[in-house]
Amino acid sequence: MDNRLVRSRTDMMIGGVCGGLGRYLGVDSTLVRLFFVLLALPGGGIGFLIYMLMWILIPLEGKERAASLEETVRDGSQEIAERARAMGDDIRNIVRKPNPQASRIIGIALIVMGLLFLIQNLRLPWLSWLDYDVIWPILVILAGIALLRRHFQNQ
Repeated sequence: MDNRLVRSRTDMMIGGVCGGLGRYLGVDSTLVRLFFVLLALPGGGIGFLIYMLMWILIPLEGKERAASLEETVRDGSQEIAERARAMGDDIRNIVRKPNPQASRIIGIALIVMGLLFLIQNLRLPWLSWLDYDVIWPILVILAGIALLRRHFQNQ
């Protein structure tokens, strides 16, 4: 365990908070990330708020001197603003030049969803077994399998 809590430069996905916290606590950073996700979903976003506060308040790894709280907050806020601008630029580029595969996948997903809604609203007696509590998890599993299959085929 490190004796000082800092945000990681090497083990970072967004701001390095989970990587630094994992190193500080002596646990895998993936478990810390999972904790924040689980805290964010049902907790009304409290995990997101805690993450953002830690991003602002915890200094980045590799600072030569101990920064004051004001400097740490300013640096963290500037870093978040830079990341937000970069994300905005990425989204703008995606909207301007969409991936042709994405259009096809979204189109197929919309058709499947429309068909499911139509079938449910027709209330056909021979399709009474069709239940959304069963269909949606199956579709999510199939989508995950398709993504993993494509990933392993590209390797």
